[in-house]
Amino acid sequence: MTQAQAGTGGTLTTHAARPLLILAADDRNSLERDLYGLTAAPTPEQAARISADKMLIYQALLDAAAQLPASVQPGILIDEQYGAAIAELAARTGGAISLAMPVEASGGPWFRYAYDDWQAHAGFFATDHTKILIRDNPGLEAGQRAAQAERLAKVSDWAAANDRALIVELLVPASPADLTALGGAAASYDATLRPEHTVQVIEYLQDHGVTPALWEVEGLDRPGDALAVAAVAKRGGRTADCIVLGRHANHDHHLDHWLKVAAPVPGFTGFAIGRSIWWDALHAHLHHRSTVGGTRRRIASIYSDFVRYFLDARDGTLPVQDTPETL
Repeated sequence: MTQAQAGTGGTLTTHAARPLLILAADDRNSLERDLYGLTAAPTPEQAARISADKMLIYQALLDAAAQLPASVQPGILIDEQYGAAIAELAARTGGAISLAMPVEASGGPWFRYAYDDWQAHAGFFATDHTKILIRDNPGLEAGQRAAQAERLAKVSDWAAANDRALIVELLVPASPADLTALGGAAASYDATLRPEHTVQVIEYLQDHGVTPALWEVEGLDRPGDALAVAAVAKRGGRTADCIVLGRHANHDHHLDHWLKVAAPVPGFTGFAIGRSIWWDALHAHLHHRSTVGGTRRRIASIYSDFVRYFLDARDGTLPVQDTPETL
C-alpha cells in the first residue's frame, strides 16, 4: 500500500523514510509491584537493582542496534527515576539511539506530572521526544477529561516552544457504559468500540490544543481501523504520525497481528514495545534462571525479531509460515 485516503479529513501518502522503533523501559509503579514484588518505596539497594536491570535493557538495545539496517531508527524510552544514566548515555550517541522520556507520574487513572517542576526535569536531558501517557474515553466524566486535556496542552505548548517532539501514549480503556453496551463482554471491546473511541479521543485532544508529533496507540485488529486512526492524526493539515504500543501483549498472536495490520498503513511509522520484549527475560534473571549475558542476548533477540517483523509487514514480505492468524 503506497497511498490511502480515509474519511476523517486526513490524507495518507507514503511511509516515513526511517521507522522509529522504540524499546520502552519507562515502567515504574507496575515494575516495582509486579516484577520486583515491592510493597513500599524501594530501598537504595532495591532501586539500584532496578536501575541496573534497566541498564541491561539498554545494553541489549545497543547490541541489537549494531545489527540493524541503517534505514531504521532504534530508540529507548526511559524514565529519570531509574534510568537517568541511560538517558545521559543515549543522548551521547549522536542520534544513533533516539531518546524519549516521560513527563507523567507512573500509575493513576488521570494524567499528572511526575514532578512539580516538570519543565526543569523535562528540559534537563537532551531528549528527542517528550512522552505523555494518558487514559481517556468519550464516556468518562467530562470535567476530568477537560482538566486532563488542559494539562496535556501545557506540555504540548512547552514541547513546541523547546523544540521537543511530543509523543502522546494513548490508552482508551472501556468505560462502564461500554461494558454495559457489550453485555459485560470486555474481551470484545478492543475489536468493536475501542477503534472508534480512539479516533474520537484524538479529535477531542486536538481540539483542546494537544499537538504531538506522534500518537502512540493500542493495536488495531483491522486495516480500516488503522487507516482511520492514522488519518485523524493528520486531521486539518496536521503532520502527526502514529506508532503501535505493545501493551504487554502476547508476541506470538496479538502483538504480531497488530504490527501486521498497522505497518503497511502510511502514517504508522514504528512501534514502542516494552514489557513484551524484556519482562520475561528480567523475571528469569531476577530468579536466577538466566545469566546477565543470557538475559541481554534474549532481550536483544526479541527486540530484533519485532523490528524484522515490522519491516517485513510494512514491505509486504512476511513469510507465510510467520503470518499470525487473523483475530
